[in-house]
Amino acid sequence: MLLKTNEDQEIINYLLSAEREAREVVKITDTYPDLTIEKAYELQDGLLARRLKDNQTKTVGIKLGLTSKAKQEMMGVNEAIYGYLHADMLAYEWEPMKRSELIHPKAEPEIAFFLEKDLEGENVTEEDVMEATKYVAPALEVIDSRYKDFRFTLTDVVADNCSSIKFVVGSQLVSPRELDLGNIGMVMSKNGKVEQTGSSAAVLGHPATAIAWAASQLSKRGRGFKKGEIILSGAMSEAISFDSGDTIVAQFHGLGSVSFYCQ
Repeated sequence: MLLKTNEDQEIINYLLSAEREAREVVKITDTYPDLTIEKAYELQDGLLARRLKDNQTKTVGIKLGLTSKAKQEMMGVNEAIYGYLHADMLAYEWEPMKRSELIHPKAEPEIAFFLEKDLEGENVTEEDVMEATKYVAPALEVIDSRYKDFRFTLTDVVADNCSSIKFVVGSQLVSPRELDLGNIGMVMSKNGKVEQTGSSAAVLGHPATAIAWAASQLSKRGRGFKKGEIILSGAMSEAISFDSGDTIVAQFHGLGSVSFYCQ
């Protein structure tokens, strides 16, 4: 699908202003129903370039989405998606998250990978991923789609940088060789009440499998993962909504816990 340059910019402005003003908007496929996945990634690139400039921030990593077969079936697709993480999206356990800056946020439990080597190419394997990873850590990603009622198509969400807004990484860093990364159990609670349980096996069978897939996809666009980047490997359970006054905690077997409070 071809859009005129001014239409590209209109869509990017539309999504960026929704994030800045913390308000939901109608999904873009209501106006552009024939939007392709390739064009959606081009729009994501444009949105991220503007965001980097406007917020005077930098890219620190990549997040994967739709990495569970159940989620893919729900969306009617057969592959995962990816978006980018910026330094200003990093939140801290000791600092309250501000609800006023968010639209309708949800928390997802993930395993964060810290790379000590570049990871590039169409034929990256799970073993390559493990070998390039220095540490893994527990993480919570806050997703906050700009779209009304959190409802969207695949192309909408890709253009919107896969609903990325904030992420928190726990303080316990562990060598990936010390864990069975394909079988890590997780319990996520809100205000002390268990809301979700899950396993790293939900992430395409193994988080490293999801990252290897993403490396292959990135290589098609002449890109890859870089040394020093953080990769959020995909949600281990359904996301949960939260609001002012809520505390979210995710506990991972062998990896410790990560939490945040919403003010």
